[in-house]
Amino acid sequence: MVSDMRSYTIAVLAGDGIGPEVMQQADAVLAAVEDRFTLTFERRPADVGGIAIDNHGHALPQQTIDTCREADAVLFGSVGGPRWESLPPDQQPERAALLPLRKTFGLFANLRPAIIFPQLRSASPLKPEVIGEGLDVLVVRELTGGIYFGEPKSRTADRAVDTMVYTRREIERISHVAFQAARKRNGRVTSIDKANVLANGVLWREVVTEVAAGYPDVELGHMYVDNAAMQLVRNPRQFDVILCGNMFGDILSDEASMITGSLGMLPSASLSSSSVGSTAQPVFGLYEPSGGSAPDIAGRDLANPIAQILSLAMLLQYSFGLDEAYEAILNAITSVLDDGWRTADIMSDGCRLVGTADIGSRIAAAVRDR
Repeated sequence: MVSDMRSYTIAVLAGDGIGPEVMQQADAVLAAVEDRFTLTFERRPADVGGIAIDNHGHALPQQTIDTCREADAVLFGSVGGPRWESLPPDQQPERAALLPLRKTFGLFANLRPAIIFPQLRSASPLKPEVIGEGLDVLVVRELTGGIYFGEPKSRTADRAVDTMVYTRREIERISHVAFQAARKRNGRVTSIDKANVLANGVLWREVVTEVAAGYPDVELGHMYVDNAAMQLVRNPRQFDVILCGNMFGDILSDEASMITGSLGMLPSASLSSSSVGSTAQPVFGLYEPSGGSAPDIAGRDLANPIAQILSLAMLLQYSFGLDEAYEAILNAITSVLDDGWRTADIMSDGCRLVGTADIGSRIAAAVRDR
């Protein structure tokens, strides 16, 4: 059993919409981890997104950046909503908070696991024979380069320009993340590009192939992004680790997540190091659910908090190296699902419908019950 006298510091950025209510359930699970493993976590809350605009005039105020900088990791909720959609695009919560956070802390590696829990196979939009016994795909997305950050950018009334740029260094470091992750999984990486029409795609493929030479135990395949989008629906089980640039990873990770049936089940980790998984030198990261702020259901006890709770589990494993705590949360979620408890997004025949707070408290109790 884990027992560590160290106090870990977590910056807690709940954000907007359903963010605060699902974050509350993650905090309850964190408290259960503290009790079970005799650990101490210092939570430091800070405003981000729309609430930060309301309270501080900016989606990412300096005090929030300072709170994150002084923490060991960041647990993030969600940002945005109709209240702030009338603002200029560069001041809206999604663009003015998330992208600067990634750049400020060098969070270049996004890990988004798309996993179908056996109890939720019926929630997938794909046929059971396509899913098989389950699905476990990890999308590794480069997060601070590519077309979202490339220069020049410009806009006139009749013309807009975004530039898709990748350097050898950027491709190398995200490739190492993918290959190291594959070593801990099923040993396969599928690299996604558009090398048939894009010059940066040619460089991407060349560099990934060079990096692969240092991982002879990992099988490498290449796939054009349009074919990858089709193959994810046709036969998702062929994939283990999917390696993507920023824009392609953004699109394919959302597709992979919906194959599982609900965004409410899917966490993500954005890391500042090429090391992934358990490590003697845990890395700084930002952990968040894959879904958005869902303002239409905010405050109604309808949101599924499991993605936020799983994001917490990833934080404990990747940034703090607390593998036993990670497994305890995963087992607790499995136990609650085995017992038939469901929020509305994953509800199926024969199960029992509960709200955000109820399923969160059940998962926390299952962590404590070992």
